[in-house]
This record gives sequence, C-alpha cells and structure tokens, in this order.
Amino acid sequence: MNSVPAEFTGTASATLATSSCFHCNEALPAHPAHARLDGAERAFCCDGCAAAAAWIRDARLDDYYHLRSAPAARVAAEDADLALWDREDVLAEHARAVPGGRELTLLTDGMRCAACAWLIDRALSREPGVLEVSANAVTGRIRIAWDPQRTRLSSPLRRLQSLGYRPWLATGEAGERARRSERNRWLLKLGIAGLGAMQAMMFAEALYLDTRGSMSLAMRDFLRWTTFLVSTPVVFYAGWPFLSGCWRELRHRRPGMDTLVTTSILLAYVASVIETIRGGPQAWYDAAVMFVFLLLLARMLEQRARRSASAQVDALARARPALAVRERDDGTREHVPLALLQADDIVCIASGEHVPADGVLLDPRASFAEALLTGESHGIGKTMGDPVYAGTICGDRPARIRVSAIGQATRLSQLARLAEQAQAHRPPLARIADRIASVFVLAMLATAAIVFLAWRAHDPARALEVTLSLLAISCPCALSLAVPAALASANGTLAKLGILPVSADALDRLANIDHIVFDKTGTLSDGSPVLGDISVFGDMADDAALRIARALEHDSKHPLARAFLATSAEAATTATDMTVHAGHGIEGVVDGRRWRIGHAVFACGRQDDGAVWLGDGEHAAARFVIREHERGDARDALARLQGLGIELHLSSGDARAATARIGERLGIADVRARQTPEDKLAFVRALQAHGRRVAMVGDGLNDAPVLAGADVSIAIGDGAALAQRSADLVLASPSLMRIPAAIALARRTRGIIRQNFAWAIGYNLLALPLAAAGMVTPWLAALGMSLSSLAVTLNALRLTRPRA
Repeated sequence: MNSVPAEFTGTASATLATSSCFHCNEALPAHPAHARLDGAERAFCCDGCAAAAAWIRDARLDDYYHLRSAPAARVAAEDADLALWDREDVLAEHARAVPGGRELTLLTDGMRCAACAWLIDRALSREPGVLEVSANAVTGRIRIAWDPQRTRLSSPLRRLQSLGYRPWLATGEAGERARRSERNRWLLKLGIAGLGAMQAMMFAEALYLDTRGSMSLAMRDFLRWTTFLVSTPVVFYAGWPFLSGCWRELRHRRPGMDTLVTTSILLAYVASVIETIRGGPQAWYDAAVMFVFLLLLARMLEQRARRSASAQVDALARARPALAVRERDDGTREHVPLALLQADDIVCIASGEHVPADGVLLDPRASFAEALLTGESHGIGKTMGDPVYAGTICGDRPARIRVSAIGQATRLSQLARLAEQAQAHRPPLARIADRIASVFVLAMLATAAIVFLAWRAHDPARALEVTLSLLAISCPCALSLAVPAALASANGTLAKLGILPVSADALDRLANIDHIVFDKTGTLSDGSPVLGDISVFGDMADDAALRIARALEHDSKHPLARAFLATSAEAATTATDMTVHAGHGIEGVVDGRRWRIGHAVFACGRQDDGAVWLGDGEHAAARFVIREHERGDARDALARLQGLGIELHLSSGDARAATARIGERLGIADVRARQTPEDKLAFVRALQAHGRRVAMVGDGLNDAPVLAGADVSIAIGDGAALAQRSADLVLASPSLMRIPAAIALARRTRGIIRQNFAWAIGYNLLALPLAAAGMVTPWLAALGMSLSSLAVTLNALRLTRPRA
C-alpha cells in the first residue's frame, strides 16, 4: 500500500463535522486520518483511503470527487497476491495477444458509477507499459492492454487495488456474485419504492376523499407529515439512480430522460414539503413516489432485456470448469487447473461434465450437448477424430479427447469475446433517439415555463399543479427506451439462436436485405468433401501424388483441403515456399520441385473440367475428383428465404459443372462459377448499384473482400469464421436455418421499434394538450407516463420469444 503523506495524519479538527469517510463513506473510527482536499479538511476511515485520496489529488484527478454519484469502495489491505496475475499459466488462460502486447478483461466489485470508470481509465493509463484501458461502469468490467516487455500485469493492478478496486478474473463465479449483488440492490430500491408508494397512496386517498372539508386540520397535517416521512426515503434512496443520472447529464450539458424525471420528482416533492409546512390546500407526495416506483419497475424490465442479451456471455463464462482430469503417460489420472493444460494432452471428461478445452475425440463414439455454442437443443453424436469444443457437456458416457486449443484460443472464448464486442457498441438508431430525446427535454422545460406563467395569470392556485402534471406526463422515457429495449431483447434472442452480431447496426441492416449471395464450398456444402477418383500421368504413382497434394494442402484453410487431409497418405513430407493464389490454387516446393494444385488452368495449363489438378504449371501429374454434399438443411433454409421475398444467388470459385449441379438441386437460378474474391465483390457492387440491399454468406476464409463490401455479411461458424473481422454476423452453428430466422427476427425488431416510436409520439401528442389544459392531475400524469414506459418495454420483451 502507498505510504500516507504527513498531511494525511493527525487528530480531528474542530471544524470537521462529518461521521463518514470522505473517500468510501464508511463510518469513521475513533482516530481517523485527516487531510485538506478541495480547500477543506477531510476525514478518512483508514490509511488506505487516505493514500488513495492522496494519489488522486497528486495525479490531478480530484475531479473524480465532483463527478462521482456513489462513494468509492473502501481500500482494504492488500491481501490479494497480485503476483499470481503474472503467471504464464494464468495469462495463457485469460489473456490474448494484441498488437504491441496482451489484453485481459477483469471484474471489479467497487466500480459504482461513471466517475469510477473515469478514474480507472485515467489512473491506469498513466501506469508505465499500459497501452489501453476501458472501464465499463454498467457491467463492472475493465479491459486492459499492456506491454509485457515494459511492465508486469501486477503493476497496474496494484494501482487499481490501491484505489479501492480489487481485481477479479472475469469468469463465472466472480461475475455471478457481482451481478447478484447489483440485482439485490435494485430489488431493495424497488421494494422500498413499492411500499412507500402504497403507504403514500393510502394516506393521499384519505385526503382526497375529504370532499366536504370535514377533516380536522390536525388530522390533515398528521397525514401529510406521515406521508412526508414515507416519501423521503423513496425519493432520495430509491430514486437515487434518477437523481445521479440527472446530475451527470447536467454536468455534461446533455439533458436527457433523467433530467426531466428528476425535475418532476423533485418539483412534486419540494412543492409538497412547502405546502405541508405552510398548511397549503394540496400536496403531491403520492405523485412523486408513484413516479419513482413505476419508473424503477420500467428500468428493471429494461435491465432484464439487457441481461437476456448478455446471458450468452455469462453462460459462456460459467461453462469453464475449474479443473480438468488429465491422463498421464502411464494411464493414471490427475486433476490439474485449466491453465496447466497444453496441446496434445489427453483429457478425460465424465458424463454430465463440461469439456475444459477444444480437442479431438479419441473414443469410438460419444455425444455432447452443444446448446450453449450452437443453439442445438439435442445432443450431437461424435465419432473418433471429430472435433469437441470447450464448454460443451459430455453426454451419457465418459469421453477422452486430445487437446488442440486452450484458453483464449478455444471456440468458447472466441464466442464470448464476440458477444462482448457486440454489446459494447451503441447502434446509430439508438444515438439518434437519444439526440431527439435531448432536444425534446429542452423544449418541454421551455414549454413548462410558458404554461406556468399562463396559468399564473389565469388561475394562480393551479399553476404549480398544472406545470407539475405537464412535466410528469411529458417525460420522454418511452422515446428513449424505444430502440435500446428492442435491440437488447433482439440480441438476447439472437444469442439463443446461436447467432452473434459483431457489428452494432447489423440487425438494422439485416432487416432491409432483399438479395443474398452464397458461397458454395463450406457454406451450402457440408464442409466434409470426400476424395473420389484419382488419375495419374507419366511416372507419377497414386501414393506419391497424394503425398505431394497432402503436403501442399496441409496448412490450407480451404474446405476442399480436408479431402486430402483425411487420407492415410504419408504425413512426413512438408512443403516450403508456399504461395496461395486466391481463387486459383496453391503453389509450393515439395522434395525440391515446385508444384501447383488447384484448377486445371492454374496447375497445368489444361482446360478447366471442375476437378482438382496437380502439376508444375505446364504439365499434369495427377487429377483428383472431389465429391461434396449440400448441407442437410440447405434446401429448407433457401426455401424459407425465398418465402421471405429474398432473391438468391450462388457465387463460387469452383467449376461450372459442380456449381450448376448444387444450384439446380437447391433451386438457385443465378449461378456464377470460377469467381475470384474480386469477381464476387464486383457482382455485389453491381447489385448495390441497382439499389439492391445485399447480404453475403461465406465461410469467412477466402471471402474477406466481399464480406466487407456487402451490406450485411454472415460468416459460417467454424474457428476461422469466428475470428473473421469482416463479418457482421457469425453463425455459431453451421445450420443455415439460422439465417431466415435471423432475418425474420430483424424484421420483427424493426416493426417493434416502429410501434414503440409510434406509441411514444402518439402518447405525447395526446397527453401534452390535456395536461397543459389542466385536465390531468399530477398523480394521474405520473401513472400515464410510467405506464407508457412500461408498455414500450413490455412490447420489446416480445422479441425474447423466438418464433418457429
């Protein structure tokens, strides 16, 4: 822990009138530390908080104390061994390589407001060797990138802990505890607001029913003061999220929903207190507490929609087991942490347990539940040699796998990273709605002032009541929630379907699609090609041709390469000086001789016949016939897409005969063969030039240019596709039925957003004149506005139910 400066010690000053720590708001001990901060003497509960405040002041980050909307966490003694974060086995499990260093996401339970995120960003950015820091106060996550050559990870984490933010690995248990704590705080606020609203309405009803004025003044004042006691914790504790949000909006000079909400709540509360003190004719405590309760309920429903979108990330984190059972060379077994697993280790998985790493099945057969990764509800049967993924659940019999990928290289980690990236971006439509709401707030504040002056001149006794009703009923909560609530619900449903949006506005663009261009190999075909007939020329033998072909295709990611890699040809031969010619084939040196494998024109100068040829560029050495089969659900998926009014195209790098054959079987009229990535991009551009909205579906391997050029790009979810940055959407499962489901959901989402906008605008057009005319009471205005927000949120939650 940092040492405490001399000015932070000593006895209490006579001018110090506080009983809580200035930094963390904990109760002060008998002999607290003190310091002058912002020109005033401050008290601290411990040396840790004093040292944190000293560092914040010396680093000139003391604006934190003005910006924060919640006290900081107490700076506990440094009992955490941060050196563990520097262990390579821990970093291999949780960090990933980025340009210039490594990156890791962690959780902290002390980040309570936007000012905490602001402080963390600036404090860690000043640490030597830190490349980038991004703190999210909503999720409690901190993403930090650092240069291992300049600093150990424990160094910036020590600074983080010294400020009161203890780091945790962003995995299952820590994240679950943080979310549970946050949910409990919101439930407590909602419970207090609900009880307060019921009591306030009960007392208010007694006052409203006294239409003849028969109630004594003493009883009236008693009921009002009792309502004051009930309402105060509701307004200032349960309503604190709105008060703090208003303060942040005003500090940033961007008034929004919380500004109007807080103005209405405080106006009703303060006016009621004044009327209670002076014995005025009316009080509006009931409107204030009802406002808080119903808005909290709407906000919790919105959070539920957001949690459904992040549920995939949370479930993925919890799917990582703490230990793995590794098989030793002598056949015995040992339990080891995941960080100690290495490639080629043999791991044993018991029935019902999560798979700890990606690998290859060693047993004759087994089944695994892949619902978390692919959305498939039933178990997937596997045979020896099939891939098995981390996070899936072993079926009714134990299994053994040979590890192929661990840590951040697993498919599980890639999915989690893509889901987090999608949630971190705010789509343009939501930003537009926020700007509209901000302008609307300013307009309503001006309108409220005009209405107050008008009623002051017409009927002074009702001026405040009418103005309060106008402010309450006009809050743009429904307008601000129209887009975020719908998108959060839709993203959660996409995750359940096994579809991950990588781009922030992918869903909005997907709803407008009217043409889809498909790649063939690995997309419409099942990705499991089989080697058929082999013809050799000259003195080339079958085994030699297969050996050379296998060496050339060994590191290729093209789906057709699997046909050669699945053969039993000799594997010791390696190729050097490799060059990939996109859309044509591969060139390399094997046994000192340069070879080419690909279509006939490229490999040996012959006329293209659809087969794969091996040659030296001029002379043919072998000819391979590769057979493919379309995916089992391809026909039904394409039929559903056509039923949605979408025109289909097939653009493939394969030969005319094979491409036409699969196009005919699947009912695609427009078929284009021997297309290079540049040809595919030109075709998409041509469609776009005629006003078409085009989606491209590919395997994410050779289609990067056209994926980037299409209006929406969809990558099929194998390991390479998950890492494909050009895609807007990634199918975690190779099932093509996900595509029409996603388009249907995108169109439903667009419809829900339009309904929400129509409701929000229509409600305000109807309610504002009524309120300005004095025809709506404050409590009824609060009820109407809150129900409007609830209607928008509940309408958006309809998207969480996928349609068949």
